[in-house]
Amino acid sequence: MELSAVKRVYFLGIGGIGMSALARYFIHYRIPVAGYDRVSSDITLSLEGAGAGIHYTDSVEAIPSAFLNKEGTLVIYTPAIPANHSELEYFRNQGFALMKRAQVLGLISSNYKTLAVAGTHGKTTTSTLLAHLLSSSMGCDAFLGGISRNYSSNLILADRGKQLLVVEADEYDRSFLTLHPHLAIVTSVDADHLDIYGTYDAVLYAFQEFVSQIKPGGYLVIKQNIAFKPLIAKGIEVITYGFTPDCHYYPTNISIHDGLYRFTLVTPQGPIHNLTLGVPGNYNLENALAASAAALTMGISIDNLAQGLESFRGVQRRFDVRYRGTKTVYIDDYAHHPNEIEALIRSVREVFPNRKITGIFQPHLYSRTRDFAAEFATALDKLDKPIITEIYPARELPIAGVTSESVVKLMRNPNAQIVPKADLINWLKYNNVDILLTIGAGDIDRMITDIVKTLELKENKQKNE
Repeated sequence: MELSAVKRVYFLGIGGIGMSALARYFIHYRIPVAGYDRVSSDITLSLEGAGAGIHYTDSVEAIPSAFLNKEGTLVIYTPAIPANHSELEYFRNQGFALMKRAQVLGLISSNYKTLAVAGTHGKTTTSTLLAHLLSSSMGCDAFLGGISRNYSSNLILADRGKQLLVVEADEYDRSFLTLHPHLAIVTSVDADHLDIYGTYDAVLYAFQEFVSQIKPGGYLVIKQNIAFKPLIAKGIEVITYGFTPDCHYYPTNISIHDGLYRFTLVTPQGPIHNLTLGVPGNYNLENALAASAAALTMGISIDNLAQGLESFRGVQRRFDVRYRGTKTVYIDDYAHHPNEIEALIRSVREVFPNRKITGIFQPHLYSRTRDFAAEFATALDKLDKPIITEIYPARELPIAGVTSESVVKLMRNPNAQIVPKADLINWLKYNNVDILLTIGAGDIDRMITDIVKTLELKENKQKNE
């Protein structure tokens, strides 16, 4: 179906971060939106407030009658929806126009000069920062994989500069292969989503396909020395970033003030002095190098770059400080791969030196836990007090022998402990914590409000004793 023929859009899995951005896009252009999701969330409630009709039971009878009209109805679904979902089966059997989220994003992006940010780690923060830099100066639209703290949304629609679009290019299910960007960023290419790809070589091949789709005369911005050597078509300019002088873009004169980085950015056109990044963490500095290289390539001014970096407030669930008391700091983070967890812990120790870190980790997917059990053990050993909950299954059925114990039995940290998710609040009531992290891509973030309340009550009680 051509997008110009769409009269209404129905979403299966409307509460997902990528799906909800598309829903907001159609709502903005006054196209009626409805959909299904498994559970209510802040995202679905926000969409309902914007006019979307959403229900939470798999029932064809719950679909609004207007969306049962095949003419003009586009049904968008996420791969997380099971094949035997009754609503999906209905739409498929009735011959409705069905498209995956990535296909729709590919169609929308074809009308723009697209800047696509890919990578097994770092793509959400990098794309959100790049969108902030451009939106606050040159103007751009953006579909993001997280909720920007600057815009309180995962969708940015500019009043000007409509020619530019920033998108997070998701490698899951090879979704990024629907994109043909003018500029692509590759932040990392690690083994992940092996339930989809099977082998690391298949992951590398998919990234090669992605960068081969950069349009003639375009750009590839890539982290120096990652385990990926792309074959680049003639006419594509390769721009590298990293922390060493053999890169096109790298930082010098790095210092930390109140947890934030100040630095000089060395560029092919010369150094840019006295830059401040508005969010903490070494890996965020690395993301800022990528976003800055892309923004400068697209023509942002030095003044606008400096202002945008300093005013950036980050992304929800990425080094997301949710509580800062006199004794305890609580940070929530989406990290779900061993490399991401290591980077998070390293950055927390850098910002909060000589503090004791308790980390509550919710493993995501049985297959990922099986594939990286040893690597998870090594990463979590770097915490002072590692707490592991049961595995969040997401789209998977259990795998025999794969449990949280699979990770803990490989750990060397004597303080490692398994605590069921249902018991976490009670555990926090009776155990003192200094720096607290919640870590994972499942539903651990649904506990944030209760965790903050528990920490506040404990601190108030201690003050009154």
